[in-house]
Amino acid sequence: MISAYLSRNHRLERLDLDQRHLSEALWIDLEAPTEAEEDAVEAALGIDIPTREDMQEIEVSSRIYREDGALFLTAQVIASPEGREAEIGPVTFVVLADRLVTVHYHRPRSLTYFADWAARHDVAMETGLDAVLGLLEAIVDRLADILEAEARQHELLSKAIFAAHRPAGRTETLGAVLQRIGRAEAMNGRVNESLATVLRLLTYLTSTPEVADGPCLHARQLPIAQAQLQDLRSLREVAMAQSEKVRFLLDATLGVINIRQSDVIKIFSVVAFVFLPPTLIASVYGMNFEYMPELEWTWGYPMALGMMVLSALVPYLIFRWKKWL
Repeated sequence: MISAYLSRNHRLERLDLDQRHLSEALWIDLEAPTEAEEDAVEAALGIDIPTREDMQEIEVSSRIYREDGALFLTAQVIASPEGREAEIGPVTFVVLADRLVTVHYHRPRSLTYFADWAARHDVAMETGLDAVLGLLEAIVDRLADILEAEARQHELLSKAIFAAHRPAGRTETLGAVLQRIGRAEAMNGRVNESLATVLRLLTYLTSTPEVADGPCLHARQLPIAQAQLQDLRSLREVAMAQSEKVRFLLDATLGVINIRQSDVIKIFSVVAFVFLPPTLIASVYGMNFEYMPELEWTWGYPMALGMMVLSALVPYLIFRWKKWL
């Protein structure tokens, strides 16, 4: 799908592609483009759109490079589809002197948010790099929102693990907590990956001097990029702290599970010890030797029962007194 936008009166306006030519657009967004759509954009702008396989390359040289007067930047961006688990995928920014082309095969909410926001607010967007900086700012804001939401989830997880009056034997609850911790770790990994790739792009843009074979940041754009770079570094610190928190929650959950299992084993051990003396007494009087004086007593049977009850009750009371139960 192709979406094209034009900057008019400092606001982003969506173009009707039936009436406007692609070459007039400031920002062209390609979402899961077909071969025909790629050919149309390449013919209109005279550039080579990277394929899906090219975008998935992990080498830095494949994610940041210049070619035929265009700057190609690829970052991993998180998308959160409604009702589904968040996913991460590459977004390639093809930056020309006067326009920008974005290519992606998933639907990051940050791109849609930026288009809607720029249509309602005055923004200085004259070049492709202006559009890139705006999009990167929206991506960074979205990552910050995700980290804030994850921090709240971590607090809820912590309360669930360390609840003071958790009923005994609720191992299924702790199993659900483990699943939530796994999802939190997966999300934190995606955020870290996205932050790292966006940080790499901004570091390249702010540290690359002016070149003749493609666009580069101008004096008015450099402070914006540097501010975003500062935000990214602080977010990476937050993400690393949250990663440590997730590991701590995992260790704590496994520790609580071990304590629950130890409690179960302790109960079995106590029960076995409590019933050991009565079993010994019953075994003695179950030998049926001919010369056992108690067998002839009128009160022999009640006496044996009383001894068994007493021998079970005494260890139980001792365990309660020691607070082992």
